[in-house]
Amino acid sequence: MVSVAMANLQQLPLPRLVASLLVVRCSGHLADSQRRYPRWELDNASLQRLLEAGVGGVILLGGSAIELRLRSRQLQAWASADLLLCADVEEGVGQRFEGTSWLVPPLALGRLHANDQAAALALAERYGRCCGREALALGLNWVLAPVCDVNNNPANPVINLRAWGEDPATAGSLAAAFLRGAQAEGVLCCAKHFPGHGDTDCDSHLELPLLPHSRERLEAVELPPFRAAIAAGVASVMTAHLLLPALDAERPATLSAAVLTGLLRQDLGFDGLVVTDALVMEAIAAHHGAGEAAVLALEAGADLVLMPADADAALAAILAAVAGGRLSRSQLEASAARRQRALARRQGLAGESSETASETAAAPLGGLSNGPIAADRALALELVQRSLRHQGGKLVPLVGGEAGSGAGTGAGAGAGAGGISLIRVDSALGCPFLPPTAPALIRSAAAGFRPQLLEGSRLSAASDAAATAGPIDLAWLGEGPVLLQLFVRGNPFRGSAAGREPWAALISQLQAAGRLAGLAVYGSPYLWDSLQPLLAASTPAAWSPGQMPLAQAEVLAALGLGNQAAGQQGFTD
Repeated sequence: MVSVAMANLQQLPLPRLVASLLVVRCSGHLADSQRRYPRWELDNASLQRLLEAGVGGVILLGGSAIELRLRSRQLQAWASADLLLCADVEEGVGQRFEGTSWLVPPLALGRLHANDQAAALALAERYGRCCGREALALGLNWVLAPVCDVNNNPANPVINLRAWGEDPATAGSLAAAFLRGAQAEGVLCCAKHFPGHGDTDCDSHLELPLLPHSRERLEAVELPPFRAAIAAGVASVMTAHLLLPALDAERPATLSAAVLTGLLRQDLGFDGLVVTDALVMEAIAAHHGAGEAAVLALEAGADLVLMPADADAALAAILAAVAGGRLSRSQLEASAARRQRALARRQGLAGESSETASETAAAPLGGLSNGPIAADRALALELVQRSLRHQGGKLVPLVGGEAGSGAGTGAGAGAGAGGISLIRVDSALGCPFLPPTAPALIRSAAAGFRPQLLEGSRLSAASDAAATAGPIDLAWLGEGPVLLQLFVRGNPFRGSAAGREPWAALISQLQAAGRLAGLAVYGSPYLWDSLQPLLAASTPAAWSPGQMPLAQAEVLAALGLGNQAAGQQGFTD
């Protein structure tokens, strides 16, 4: 294989030069039939054809650790040049790939930072090292993190817990600590979403957000974390799909020369890789075709085009733009040179990880062959335990279908009444944190609370009805005590973070009826902040920013369902 990093860019055929600036998406699973999102994930024949034509990067999602390791090798074998292989692993590699470390969301450390800055910074760097080490062991060389947005808008539906802080200083210091740790392990990092997606109340996956702030406000709030990341040596910056009239009244940041060239390159002095956010997102795709969006992004100053809606259309449009004079070959060569430098820098950041270096036929993932190493399992548990919040007493399990008599069971839970564990999720079909063995399911059932899943959209409708019809009808909950387990956080494509759901009203009614056994909130700190003051002091309740099984085990242990060591009994991914 001839590496593009060794090639003379001036002699590289123009189609291959253009192709090297595209990053396409594929599944981490090996077979076409295993693709979870075929709308966006290329089939293997298309993927192999594009890589052989010189496409320079792939973003992956889904699969196990061993699958991803095989997949990364397969992709590199198909490619004609060194690839950038990346994934959105903002919350540890286990967020996307089974068998690795799934860590609490970054905002957990942002809140710890307010009380113990030194501990939060040390944990953020360990977090980055864990993420970088595991990514490299699986064949990834580019981590699309940290999020440098300042989540100062609790109504933000898509950033939310992904941010490292709710103020500029916290977000900047923790993001920089994370990237120092990750890049020290030999992967490239990416600060996103420039110039700041934290103060928006709509999701750029669905529509184009407006950020109506002045340049002075941007300097005070949105830009400091990006400055901190650049000062810490971040290898790449990802653009945001949002409109900032103070900088460019016509084009979103991803397509704006004023933002990417003027602000990022010239004013902030960043000379690393600039990559677009995914161009398939509706903030861009609803207004521009696949080819035109790619051309506009490169014109604005982007180096890499991430997930064009149609890779072939993007390639054809960029070639036509060069032929027509809209783009110059020299500009594309400059972008390709930055890509070369990033790959060369990655190789110099650190040698091959110990996991990769120690691979054998018996242990093909080195230290990851039996899951996360002991230090990373300990880190995952420490992060959950240090970020967990608990109030009230212990929830009393129901015995023989009868309510216990302890705190939180309430007068309305008489003998013979069955218990319900009402589990709120975004979608019953998309819950990677709720496998059949999830503590939220099995521990509540073992305690006498029958699990019942409820999709958030149903509660939003109930809230609209309650606004005109008075109290919520509780008949659908039957009789007996109710344990509420609420999985709520900002998520792409959801459009809100349960903002219209009537949990406050429901809790008030259940308490008045003596039926609220306990409350567990997994995810949004803002939901916890709004509900916790409504609870009686004796009501068992707990919050974790994490939603994964490890977090569930620790939350339920705090409520009295299980023991505090449960997180060490198999709930590590």
